[in-house]
Amino acid sequence: MPATLTRPALSRALLARQLLVERAKMPVRDAVEHLVGIQAQAPKPPYFALWSRVADFDPRELSLLLEGRELVRLSVMRGTVHLVSDRDALQLRALTQPLHENWVRTSLAKQLGGEDPWQVAEAARELLAAQPLTGSQLGVRLQERWPQVEARPLAMTARYLLPLVQLPPRGLWGRSGQPVVDTVERWLGRPLAAEPSVDAMVQRYLGAFGPASVRDAQAWSGLTRLGEVLERLRPQLRVFTDDESGRELFDLPDAPRPDAELPLPVRFLAEYDNIILSHADRSRLMDEPVRRALVSKNGQVPGTFLVDGKVRGTWKADTSRKTATLTLTPFGRLDDEAERALAEEGERLLAFATDGRPGPHQVTFAAPRPEGPA
Repeated sequence: MPATLTRPALSRALLARQLLVERAKMPVRDAVEHLVGIQAQAPKPPYFALWSRVADFDPRELSLLLEGRELVRLSVMRGTVHLVSDRDALQLRALTQPLHENWVRTSLAKQLGGEDPWQVAEAARELLAAQPLTGSQLGVRLQERWPQVEARPLAMTARYLLPLVQLPPRGLWGRSGQPVVDTVERWLGRPLAAEPSVDAMVQRYLGAFGPASVRDAQAWSGLTRLGEVLERLRPQLRVFTDDESGRELFDLPDAPRPDAELPLPVRFLAEYDNIILSHADRSRLMDEPVRRALVSKNGQVPGTFLVDGKVRGTWKADTSRKTATLTLTPFGRLDDEAERALAEEGERLLAFATDGRPGPHQVTFAAPRPEGPA
């Protein structure tokens, strides 16, 4: 009979692997690989994600890795842009290519009006071979060949069928700019993996997000039929039972599973943080009303904060003025000890967000929203 795991035990196992129980003393590139990438639709969230996880994190180290092509930004898991290492880019994009192709079939085929999407992709590859382009520029150039099709679906077809990297200065600390793209093969000078290992990917997922179910692994990756992968791996894994749902959970034998009573520090999670999005059953981190409300209709995921391993509210920083402010909006009443800890950690977050700019900085608490985020 498999051992059972409670919600507090699952929460602590997840936070330990996510480097959120104690900040890790490891190089930034190693941390990104350990986490199997960081969701990165916007430029800044990966910096805050790593600040909460890596001791003495220097944002300039991440920028240098992007400029040096050791880290890249491209669409992989769930068809969303992630910050990943160069070697993971070649593996993970090859593994998730089927879900990108499916997106074209299900969401873009009608907008293409019967045109062959692979011809569009090859035309885009030829255009990018001449020079990197923004998505808008690529769509306009493709429309010269297919004038009867709108520019946006042409550009989106290229984005999903080709492994396109967002080039620096996009994603650099303190800098901005429209995403300019090129193929990952040209940017890294290497092809996608010819035989990527889905078994290795699933094991790495467990190492960063486990213990987890088949449905959890599929929610994280966007792939299907991972049940047969975990069945194949079963002899190498430990198997547990979720004490509330009764669902089977898989895990690496030697992965950390701290005591369910382990005290936890407060932590700030970045916008779009993968820890919020990488399980089908998210009850180890949040109650159901919070889960339903956190992801808005337009796909925005706010920054959140954890108290005792649970999502207890959202945060938003404003660094545009002389006095930087951090506004915390709880989902219910916080006790005095939690508020003090959040205020102290919030001051450190503001010091990071302002790149050490002298204060004053201000942490404020908005009125609680018992029903969850708006």
